Amino acid sequence: MSAEPKEPIAGEGSGAADAGRSKGPTYHEQTDRKFVREVSGAYNLSEELARLRAQPRVRKGNEIPFVDGPQAYSKHYIEPKDGLGQTLHVHLEEYGPGGCSQKHGHVNEALFYIIDGEGAEVHDGVRYEWEAGDVAAVHNNCVHQHFNRRSDRPARALVLKTKPMYMFMNMLFQKTVIPRAKEPASGGEGFEPRGEDDA
Repeated sequence: MSAEPKEPIAGEGSGAADAGRSKGPTYHEQTDRKFVREVSGAYNLSEELARLRAQPRVRKGNEIPFVDGPQAYSKHYIEPKDGLGQTLHVHLEEYGPGGCSQKHGHVNEALFYIIDGEGAEVHDGVRYEWEAGDVAAVHNNCVHQHFNRRSDRPARALVLKTKPMYMFMNMLFQKTVIPRAKEPASGGEGFEPRGEDDA
């Protein structure tokens, strides 16, 4: 990864990601998100253990919809609200052509395994470029944003983070600096996230 300044990325630092926002909350704008779910019952938690053991061990990706868009789409495989686990949040991110995520920060670390495409991270003002096969690490308390460097094709990353565990430990800081765009990036008009077999 390079920490050297490169050519600007569409929307980087310009507030362009906020331009043309439409109505309706995105996943990231929800006011009723469940970061940690309740675990209660008898001291031995036998009912909770039985409930966990009865949960499916495989989630079918083609049964989980992508949310948000039109520049950054998310598919949430596991998070506490699903009842499948308590400590991990695992999701797939698909960045449309020229797309970017919201600019945000949080206490927890996150790892992005880059499945395909070419993109960049900007962490606390420093740019790091990535491509398929790389892993991008977002460190604790870092203000960051994710970008697709290509205006002619999407990019995809699998994200693993322990956000629920941090929330459980009352390490609550997270903030959106620039929300996700409500309009496609130039070149991304009409883009829809790919299916499981199209990646």
